[in-house]
Amino acid sequence: MHTMGFPPGDAPLPVEAPTVVAVDGLLRELLLVCTEPDLPAGEARRLRAVVEDRLRRARVRPLTLPAAQDPRLAEACRLVTEDLSRPRTAAWLARRVGAGERPLARLFRTEFGTTYPQWRTRVRVFHAMLRLADGTTVTQAGRACGWATTSAFVDTFGRTMGQTPGAYRAAASAAEPEGTGSG
Repeated sequence: MHTMGFPPGDAPLPVEAPTVVAVDGLLRELLLVCTEPDLPAGEARRLRAVVEDRLRRARVRPLTLPAAQDPRLAEACRLVTEDLSRPRTAAWLARRVGAGERPLARLFRTEFGTTYPQWRTRVRVFHAMLRLADGTTVTQAGRACGWATTSAFVDTFGRTMGQTPGAYRAAASAAEPEGTGSG
C-alpha cells in the first residue's frame, strides 16, 4: 500500500466521500515512484504534478461493496451488515438463509471471489472507514464493527488499509471541506 496526500483545497479527487479510482499502468508506476523515500524534491514536484493531472482524468467511482445476485447470499450479507457488532459464523448464516455451509461458501467464492471470513473483514473495514470519516473514535468504530479489542481493530485495519485507523480518521478530517465538519 502506497499513500499520497493532497491539500484539501486542491485535491485532484472528490473529497465528499471515499472514492475508488481506476488506476492505469502509468498512474500506478507514478504513484510507486512518488512514494520512494529518497526522491529528490524537484523530481518529486514534477512527478506529483503529473499524478495530479492523471488523477483528475481518472475514472472515479463511489466506494461501495459488491451486491450479491443470489437471494440466499444477499440475505446472508444483509444479516451480517445489519449488525456488524455480532460475529456471525458461516454455519449460523447458512441455517438462517436455508443453505448448506458448502453451497454458501461457494456463493461467496463465486460472486465475490473471496471466502466468507475475508468478505466479512472487508465489510467491517469498509463500515469502519465510513464511521471514522464521520468522526467516530477509533475505539467506537472498532466496537461497532465487531472487533473485541481496539488493538485487534487497529491491527486488522492497518494490514488491510496500510495505515492505522487513527491516521485514516485524521486524514479524513483534514480532507473535509471547510464548514462541513461532522460536529
